[in-house]
Order: sequence, then structure tokens, then C-alpha cells
Amino acid sequence: MTVRPRRSALYMPGSNARALEKARDLPADALILDLEDAVAPEAKAAARQQIVKALQKGFGDRDVMVRINGLDTRWWVDDLSVIAPAVPDALLIPKISNPGQLQDLAARIVDMGTDPHIRVWAMMETPLAMLNVAEIAASALDSETRLAGFVMGTNDLAKDTRARIVPGRAPMLPWLMNCVAAARAYNLEILDGVYNDLGNEKGFIEECRQARDLGFDGKTLIHPRQIEPCNAVFSPEPEEVAAARKIIAVFDQPENENKGVVQIDGRMVERLHAEMARRTVAIADAIGQKQNAEPQRHPADEDEKVKAVGS
Repeated sequence: MTVRPRRSALYMPGSNARALEKARDLPADALILDLEDAVAPEAKAAARQQIVKALQKGFGDRDVMVRINGLDTRWWVDDLSVIAPAVPDALLIPKISNPGQLQDLAARIVDMGTDPHIRVWAMMETPLAMLNVAEIAASALDSETRLAGFVMGTNDLAKDTRARIVPGRAPMLPWLMNCVAAARAYNLEILDGVYNDLGNEKGFIEECRQARDLGFDGKTLIHPRQIEPCNAVFSPEPEEVAAARKIIAVFDQPENENKGVVQIDGRMVERLHAEMARRTVAIADAIGQKQNAEPQRHPADEDEKVKAVGS
């Protein structure tokens, strides 16, 4: 089983050349280079060029998405035309509310002859998106949409629904879980929204744990100081990995090849638990390989705050 960890995805404003350069020394699994909320209208053209230069220089083994402007704006076509030839790993599309938007985007991508390796991720951040999430996720069945994942835009969702952002996120739990279910139904990845209070590390860690337990693959971030605790929460614990390896070893024994249930340490364990265990081990191994391959990093500059650009 091959998996790619996406525990932490840090938003970086495309208009900030220093931030883009700094991103190369940060241990985030993914970067989201932003052309939308973080960039003023008059700065969007220059930001596109800065992002292209940054992509050409590369970001190591990190996943790199570029969040373009919404499909209802005058900027998105230029965003696509300039950014796609630089071949980011993915394009992140804001405010996807219905599958027709992904079809329109797919038609443009096909017409441009866009590199087939570029994926599309959809931001889920509108009331209509919450109502249409199953149909949006089902767009992944059409390979031309290139749909690979969802990113929750919890700030915009709160604004448009008037739901309050409170500890525990009770008002949003039905939407979060519906999006997770739709993503899993169509084999998509899904990242949780941002946590706004940079001064509340305890609250941030609690929300990371909640997102992990709800089934999210990782969380989007607004500041480098959030990377390490986020990575820690979304990394399997050593005890969990050891237990998973034991389950796999037992089911891999020849005498258990056709068994649906086995007994391990006095517990009845089903084959579905072995499948879960294999993913746990695959994630742990991928994280280990990533850490071994990374050079020594410098501590993040905690005094320089990156603008909160996540929705």
C-alpha cells in the first residue's frame, strides 16, 4: 500500500516572496500557495509570477497546491493560464458548490492541454456545497475532472451559515462528517479547515485531535508554528503502529489466509481491522521515510506571522 502523508497543509500568500522562500525550510507535508484571499486584486498578477518562479525552483517532496481565484471571478482564467504550465501538484478551487463547476473547469483544463499529473482539489465552504456534497464527490468518477480531494473552508462556511465557531465545533459537526463520508465514498482525500486563534495552542491541538478522530487526513494551517503539533497529532503513535504490525503478521500467517476473524491477545479481530492496520503502517512508514530524507531544519521564525488566508 502506497500512501502520501498530508498531515499538515500550510497556506502561504503568493504575494509574499519571503514567505514562499521560507516555505522550503518548513516541515509541512503540503503547501497551499494562495492567489485568492491573501492577495489583493492589484497584486494578483505579480503574485502569479512569484508563484511560478517558486514552483520552478521546487519545494522538495512536499505536495504543492495553488489556490486560484473562484470560478465566478475575473481572475481564475488568468490564474489557470499562468500557473498550470508550472505544473503544481494540484489546483485548489474555492467555493465549489455544485458538480457543474468542476465540469466547466475540466473543459478548460482539457482545452489548455494541461499536464495530466496536475490534480484538482475542491474547497467545501458554502451552504450549497454542504447540500450537494455527494454529487460533488461523485465528480471524481469522471477522470477529466481530476478531482482528488476536499479542503474544508470553515471560516467561509461559518460566515454564510451564521453558525458560530465554538470549541468542539458542534454546529459544524454534521457538515464535517457529511464531507468526510462523501470523500471516502469516492476515494478522495480530505483536509480540515484552519484554526484561527494562534495564541491558543491547547485549543488547536484539541481541534487537530477532533479532526483526526472524525477521519480527516490532516489539517490546513495559517502559521508555521502550527506545523509541528499538527504533524504530531496526525502521526500514528508507536504503540498503535506496533499493534497494527502484530495484526498484519497474524493475518499473513498461512493458516489464517482464508479466515475472516482471528484471536489476538484474547480479542477477536476481523479482517477489516487488518486492512485498517495496513494503512496505519503505510502512513507510519511514509512519515518515517520523509523524516529520514529531510535535511536539518531551522526553527520557524515565530515572530513573523503569516496572514491568516485559509477560509
